[in-house]
Amino acid sequence: MLVFGLALGATLIGSSPARAFGLGDLAGKAGGAAKQKVVKDVNAKLLAEGRKNQCSFKSDSDQLAPGCDAKIKKLANQLIDAKKKLQAGGVSGFKFEVSGHTDSAGKAEHNKELSSKRAAVIVKELVAKGVQPSEIISIGMGSERPVVTPDDTPAKKAKNRRYEIQVRL
Repeated sequence: MLVFGLALGATLIGSSPARAFGLGDLAGKAGGAAKQKVVKDVNAKLLAEGRKNQCSFKSDSDQLAPGCDAKIKKLANQLIDAKKKLQAGGVSGFKFEVSGHTDSAGKAEHNKELSSKRAAVIVKELVAKGVQPSEIISIGMGSERPVVTPDDTPAKKAKNRRYEIQVRL
């Protein structure tokens, strides 16, 4: 039985303990929804920007291909802006997570290791461009989360070789 009002731990005879709802409870729930919306919006923007600013890696390597400097700088600026939006929205205790992904070619263990190394390279580059090291982490996903399946053509494989940046709470 749910009782609304000013019940302070009172128990009605033959009922369960009363529970009071205050305006603080409702405001907390509304604030949580607002924070979730900020995180969702920031994540959508980071995914979109990440897709526009993908850097290539040399084949079967964690070495960046030439021409990534401007793309990494744009991504770093996006993360710095995202941090401001998150903080303005009352979101704290977050980290930016860079996840590396591979195509399905090769052994799963090798792909996991390679994607982890590639994500770490992106993190290193973003830190060099001004992102705080304490606010960013890397993770290797291998071929576990493909964008395109099956990746049976060179173009489809290329779409699955990527990194993504998301906010993690």
